[in-house]
Amino acid sequence: RALVTSKTGNSVPLNVVSNYQETREWGKITLIDGVRTITVQANVDAGKANASALMSDLQANWVPKFEAEYPQLKLEMLGQVAATAQTAKSIVRGLAIGLFGVFLILSFQFRSYIEPLIVMIAIPMALIGSIWGQVIMGYDISMPSLIGAASLAGIVVNNSILLMQYINKFRHEGMAVMVAAGQASRARMRPIFISTTTTIMGMLPLLAETSAQAASIIPLVISLVFGLLVSTILVLLVLPALYVILDDIGATGFATQKVGVAEKALEKYHA
Repeated sequence: RALVTSKTGNSVPLNVVSNYQETREWGKITLIDGVRTITVQANVDAGKANASALMSDLQANWVPKFEAEYPQLKLEMLGQVAATAQTAKSIVRGLAIGLFGVFLILSFQFRSYIEPLIVMIAIPMALIGSIWGQVIMGYDISMPSLIGAASLAGIVVNNSILLMQYINKFRHEGMAVMVAAGQASRARMRPIFISTTTTIMGMLPLLAETSAQAASIIPLVISLVFGLLVSTILVLLVLPALYVILDDIGATGFATQKVGVAEKALEKYHA
């Protein structure tokens, strides 16, 4: 009778803590690169456990003891672990390309290299919201949550773009930088909150779903909902303040643009 060690340190029969069935299979020897191998597989109930958390616990607690006891054996994690690592690299690479594309388009729109960076401050804010959302809801960071966080990069900048356009609009009307930033935040507060609230409300049914089929997409929805919520609140406060700070040190280039416009107007008048 097989025994396993419980959390209390006592040995209990395997059939007490799990259900298993012994079957007879065809005997075979599997070789990979000339080395005899044994494959151990398991399926995880996503509604009760997280595969990434289980593998992290195995690698932190069980693998070192196993390798120390059997140094002649080589242990290799495949399956979902390998696929997750490969997908994570792909997401990071795709996110980097996407961020560069967003910066390129915004630099053409604003004709500046600083203002696109100010607009893109919403992206790390959304990532902060996604991470805290997983913590608050009691979920581990998993592949769906990473996909949801990466998807926010192209969503949360919309509010920042409109806010930046209003700041520039008020500044061109002759307002001081602090007045323009505050007025733009107040002018766009209601539209931004309405658009964000409708998006979040549309995803709440998925967030409240308790079926096992929805367990795999709930982390993705958590990333989207909390990322949008936190980014929306912080953008209305942080973006105007950051713009004012950068303008104080002359990084926005607005004064140079204003002088250039005045010179063109003067040349046109003399002509």
